[in-house]
Order: sequence, then C-alpha cells, then structure tokens
Amino acid sequence: MSLGSIEQVREAVATGATTATAVAERHYARIAADDVPASEGGKGIHSFLVLSKERALTQAAKIDAMVAAGEALPPLAGVPVGIKDVLVMQGSPATAGSKILQGYMPPYDATVVKRLEAAGAVLLGKLNCDEFAMGSSNENSAYGPVLNPRALDRVPGGSSGGSAAAVAAGFAVATLGTDTGGSIRQPAAFCGVVGVLPTYGRISRYGLIAFASSLDRVGPFATNVRDAATMLSVLAGKDEMDATSSDRPVGDYVGALKKPVSGLRIGVPAEYFGEGLDPEIRAAIEKALNRLRSAGCEVKTIALPHTKYAVPTYYVIATAEASANLSRFDGVRFGLRTGSGKTGSQTLSEMYRETRDQGFGAEVTRRILLGTYVLSAGYYDAYYRKAQQVRTLLTRDFLAAFAEVDAIVAPVTPKPAFKLGEKTDDPVQMYLEDIYSVAASLAGICGMSVPCGETAAGLPIGVQVLAAHFDEETMLRVGLAIESGQV
Repeated sequence: MSLGSIEQVREAVATGATTATAVAERHYARIAADDVPASEGGKGIHSFLVLSKERALTQAAKIDAMVAAGEALPPLAGVPVGIKDVLVMQGSPATAGSKILQGYMPPYDATVVKRLEAAGAVLLGKLNCDEFAMGSSNENSAYGPVLNPRALDRVPGGSSGGSAAAVAAGFAVATLGTDTGGSIRQPAAFCGVVGVLPTYGRISRYGLIAFASSLDRVGPFATNVRDAATMLSVLAGKDEMDATSSDRPVGDYVGALKKPVSGLRIGVPAEYFGEGLDPEIRAAIEKALNRLRSAGCEVKTIALPHTKYAVPTYYVIATAEASANLSRFDGVRFGLRTGSGKTGSQTLSEMYRETRDQGFGAEVTRRILLGTYVLSAGYYDAYYRKAQQVRTLLTRDFLAAFAEVDAIVAPVTPKPAFKLGEKTDDPVQMYLEDIYSVAASLAGICGMSVPCGETAAGLPIGVQVLAAHFDEETMLRVGLAIESGQV
C-alpha cells in the first residue's frame, strides 16, 4: 500500500502537515523493513538494488527550504520516486541488472532523471530489473529476483519488475521503468498498478542503457491514472540530447482527465481474445468494457490481422538490435574485465570472450546469439529485413484501426502472474508472455495498463488501453474511466 498519491504528498508538504525529509525517511524505513532480500538475511521484495539516500535527503531539504520561504512548489515537490537501473544517475551505480556493468558509476544523469529532480521529485535509488531489460519475470537479474508484493511466490513481471513492485509495496509513490516489448505494461498488470508506455519519441531516451534502440521507451508507474498523467507531463518533451525525441507539443495530460469519455469509440481486437486467454482475465476485461459502455462509449470489434506475426517479428528485431548495442560491453572501457593476464588469457580476443562469458547471463547471451545470427550474411534478408516488412504491416493495422476508433482495449497478458521458477527453463513460453504487448511496441503507439480486477485467488488483473501516436490524452481518459468505474 502506498503512503500517498502525488497530489497527497505534495499537498501535505506544501501545507506543512509534514516535510519532504520526513516523507523520504518514512519511505526509507519501509524499504529497510520490507525490501531486504533473502541473500541479505531478509524475506523482502528486493525491488531496490541501491539507495541514493544522500542525494534524496539533499533534495528533500531543498524542498523544505522552499516551503519555509513561501516559494511556489514544483509539481512533484517532495514526491519519492525510484529509478530503474537501466537509467543512469550520477553518484549511483548503473548495472542494468548485469554483472558486466558491476561497479560502473556514470558521470551524468539521464534526461528523465534531470526532469524529475527539476520537478521536485526525491530520488530514492535504483531499482532491480531483468539484465539489460531482457525478460518477462525479473528473474534474469544478476543480483537476484524481485518478488511480487501481492503474492510473494509469484513473479512481478519484467523487465521492470522492481519498478512495479516498489509502487505496489509502497516503497515509492511513483517509479520509472522501460518498455521494449511490454516491460512496463506487463509488470503493472501483475502487480496491480498503473504503467504507461508513451509514444516512441515522446520521452527522451538519453541516458538509457540500450537494449533495442527502435523499441526502448521510458515510462512511469503509479498507483493511479492521475499520478501517471502527472509523471508523464513532467517527463515528456523534446530533448536536444536525443535525436529520436519528438518536438510535437506536449499535451495537457492532467487537464485531459476532466473531459468525459462519452462518445468515444472503443475498439476490441478479435485477435486478442482467442485461445489461451485466461477466463478470469477475459471476464474482468468484459466488465471494464461494460463500464465504458455505461460511460457513453461505443464499443465495437475491430481486426488487427497481422497480430499473429507480432511475437516472432519482435524477437527478430529486438535481438538484432541487442546484438549491435551490447557489442560495446567488452571489458575495455568500463565495467567488468576478466582475462588479460588475470586468468591466463594472453590475447585481446580471449579477454573479450572471458569477460562476456562471466559478465552476461544466459538470457542475454541467448538473445545476442539470436540477433547475431539474423544479422549474419545469408540470413539478413530472410529474417531481419522480412521482420521489418512485417513491422510495417503491423503498424498499418493500427493506423487503419485508429481511423475507425479512438482507443483500443485489450488484455495485457494471457494469464495472471505466474510462480517464481515456473517458466525459467522454457524460453519460448516466457516469450509468449508478450503476445498481447509487442505489437504496440513495434508500431510505436502509446499504451497503458490499468488495474481492472482480481482473480479468485486475489491476483491482480490489468487491462491494456492503446491509442494512436501522440494521443496519450485519449489513452489516459479511457484509463481513468475504467479506473473510476471499478467497484
């Protein structure tokens, strides 16, 4: 349970009911009590990898000084926020959940980190994640798995499992995650929180340790849609340090929540409701659709005919880009280095090989090998080029759909959170966890996961709301209508 929403924390600090320092200390106390992993003698969630307490309390003191001086407060004044460990933050290690970056201290802040702090956020620390954001369960972290706060024997989802779990457990009011093929939306669904995938280019990727550059996106987690909209307002906008960031005007995301959804056309893709969808998830989404109907929305079935090709297309493109991006981790410039005399290797190539053998985990190695294969001579046209062509078809499916409807409502995942260790030996089954999320990633559109119920066993269920490029306002309005209609 969270210690408060963004609005509640900011109001309490602004009115003197509490201080930003006291809020930060309260969250650190909860982290100390409940987040200590088993490897350190506890039974906790293990959402945080490292705490940035000195930086956080310095920021909190600045906010308290502003309050004392009667100055106007920024939108996130005193709000405790966690940062996924694939985003660099000066003064804190950036490991991307990997041994190969063990000990790396970045000399600069990611743009999103700067924007959060400029908005008054108190940055608590770095959050656990699947290694290089590769995974659907947060079991691929070199520093141990994250547990789902709603069911400690279940995964929190991945790769941003630490970010989702920290919000669900009340360790932070909001967090940052990244989504390449579902890594914000799926953990949000598994942990029962709100997670936002912004349009590609809406939020700067400067300072993000890349997995797949044409797919990676930074986005917020929060306990409710309004907080997610507030975070998005702070994070969005052009960044001169990121050539892929868009100069499109940033919408009034919080203001858009005041607009009714009556008259909006909601599409329900038939391809997302076939065999394999858990009956309890199907029923929960039907209830969410009924809420939208009651609010005056028109709900209609639509077709996204190339959906069946989305998972293989994603795993060709994502692994190819991973192969290219991760080639920089060689033990020469930063991070782990083995060999070169330390273990007997005498040549540069031997040092590369030994460093990568010890530094990369099994899933990262698997994806590098797949990506290198599909980019190799003789296979590039058959796999990578073909995947890019199918990506275009998937994008056209969404463009055609958004000519007919204003938003799309669909499942986030085929099943609720699965048990720890249940799928670690079956990569294909793990990859199929992304079956409802990767198409939106490939198309570059925006989306979010909103809690819409629970299973009979008490596991959270999320519903996915998708909207056209740069139409986050409609996405958030529909998400709020679902959230507000819950009983």
